[in-house]
Amino acid sequence: MPTASRPFDDCPDALLREVSGVLTDIDDTLTHEGAIEPEALAALGALRQVGMPVIAITGRPMGWSEPFAREWPIDAIVAENGAVALFMNDGTLRIEYAQDDPTRTHNARRLAEVAQRVLREVPGATLARDSAGRVTDIAIDHSEFAHLDETAIAKVVALMQSEGMNATVSSIHINGWFGDHDKLSGARWIVRRRLGRDVEAERGRWLYVGDSTNDQRMFEHFPLSVGVANLMRFAAQLHTWPAWITEGERGRGFAQVAQRLLGARGAST
Repeated sequence: MPTASRPFDDCPDALLREVSGVLTDIDDTLTHEGAIEPEALAALGALRQVGMPVIAITGRPMGWSEPFAREWPIDAIVAENGAVALFMNDGTLRIEYAQDDPTRTHNARRLAEVAQRVLREVPGATLARDSAGRVTDIAIDHSEFAHLDETAIAKVVALMQSEGMNATVSSIHINGWFGDHDKLSGARWIVRRRLGRDVEAERGRWLYVGDSTNDQRMFEHFPLSVGVANLMRFAAQLHTWPAWITEGERGRGFAQVAQRLLGARGAST
């Protein structure tokens, strides 16, 4: 399958020297089967050592993200596709929301109703096992512990959209939510909140790493966007490719990105 992305090994050091922050997906970008790969964890630590901010942005739920926000050497996790931010502050985990309490309470009832409709109307559909930790969205498992074919996935997406929801497909789940937040709005919010910086003013200095169709808006928005090699699994569904693609898959691909960033910084000193 042809790709519009260039090999990341060919990315010029001059571009990488300009990077002042990293945004990354989690599932199948840092992890494999739900666990962070050793190469990715080491890469996060190495980036932390040189003062490079790293923020993870994921469709995973708040509850699932909590231990990783505490333990990983990152600046924050934005969970549930831009709805919830988790970060450590003076040794305490802080959790903040993009929507206010009344909005979340109102949406919770609507989310439950749509979830039940999906389960009734799409044969084989099951809620993701991490659903208990979700506060602003619903997730249908298509590749983590259950399997839905492309026709069923499309039906779930169409049903969610017919209910007025946003719907995206990650490497493992179909996520649906009410509201105008997404991965990009979450990136803007948390970079301003945690770092006091403006992503839009620095758009060319942030590097985004992802692996799936739900990363396409980020691939399009950030000139320096990178897909890990397992992005090719979705080649037939992609309409927007990242600028670059790694040779390594998942955490090994992320580690390749980190190594190039560190090498470029060394070359500039």
